Amino acid sequence: MTDTINNNTFSSDDWDNGPKEEFLKSENLAPSMTYWQDVGRRLRGNIPAMVSAAVIILLILAAVLGPSFSSHSYEDQELSFANIPPIINLYQITPGRYVYMHRNLRLIETTSGGDLIETVGMEKEDLFKKKMFYDIDGTRIILDYSQRPFKLTDVDGKPLETWKKTGPGGYLLGTDALGRDLFVRTLYGARISLLVALIATLANFLIGVIYGGIAGLAGGRTDNIMMRIVDIISTIPLTLYVILIMVVLDSGFLSIIIALGSVYWVNMARIVRGQILALKEQEFVLAARTIGTSTMRVLFQHLLPNSMGVIIVTATMLIPSAIFIESFLSFIGLGVSAPMASWGTLCSESLDSIRTFPYQLFTPALAICITMFAFNFLGDGLRDALDPKLRK
Repeated sequence: MTDTINNNTFSSDDWDNGPKEEFLKSENLAPSMTYWQDVGRRLRGNIPAMVSAAVIILLILAAVLGPSFSSHSYEDQELSFANIPPIINLYQITPGRYVYMHRNLRLIETTSGGDLIETVGMEKEDLFKKKMFYDIDGTRIILDYSQRPFKLTDVDGKPLETWKKTGPGGYLLGTDALGRDLFVRTLYGARISLLVALIATLANFLIGVIYGGIAGLAGGRTDNIMMRIVDIISTIPLTLYVILIMVVLDSGFLSIIIALGSVYWVNMARIVRGQILALKEQEFVLAARTIGTSTMRVLFQHLLPNSMGVIIVTATMLIPSAIFIESFLSFIGLGVSAPMASWGTLCSESLDSIRTFPYQLFTPALAICITMFAFNFLGDGLRDALDPKLRK
């Protein structure tokens, strides 16, 4: 048998023994690849999805390793350094002596690099003129709060010029109302959120996938009973589950974990059931049953692997919802207990001083937004990459 290609005649032996790679190059044919190789290729071509994946990886590394590089713990308090913003104005009083004027009408001595040392003791205060007097190495300065903005002046009333702007040493994102490091607390909040994401993912895979797969494959009365249980669970709000669990257990993160682990899998179960119902009548399933394959092997070796694309996308899209639920519950006081740090509790604690120190709300709110956007963009990218209709 011979084949004619590009006006050249090749025998079967020539084709088997010939340089196939050169022929493929001459014909400009793309090398064949498996389904998962093609998924990886298309996912790598999705820039938002890859950037989101990089953000998630950086978030995980920062949450796990970040706090170990700081000299502060998430619960360390330094009341004299409370409400320090991430950028401070330094004033040089004498060579080698620098101060920062806090918005709470106090002076804090710093180094030239911005490291906080201690609160400067006040010499006297004139409540009528609204002035506070300080003596630093024989140099007298006045903190004038008679009008806004507050200002530092010399004894003649001449305003002192800002020496430089810098960050407070050791406090990358500033401090909260109790003098705790916001950067470290934000990273610990990331640990809480990532743990919630892990719990939600495990619940979806270990409960939702198996439950929905069994319901869809069994069908009939078994399917009706199992899905009515899902309907009953999904009609009760998750907040009510947390409150009911808190009646039995103490309030805190454990209540949220139990609530998410026990009820967060219902949406996954519905989606997997729908996929199994669509696949179980396919020819490859009938062939497996014909040769005597057991029901469980049909489910775990044939049906679920062919539904894995939808399962992965659904799990990825449900993660930001779980993170938001934990943040919301912590925000209203049903989440982690003090002094533990969560993005929701950080937002709640910053509300009292939102007008004076808005940076305390900005940091955890931005972390929540970035994390949710990253998982959503990654989920969209996975959905496009796993869709066989989009293969090119």
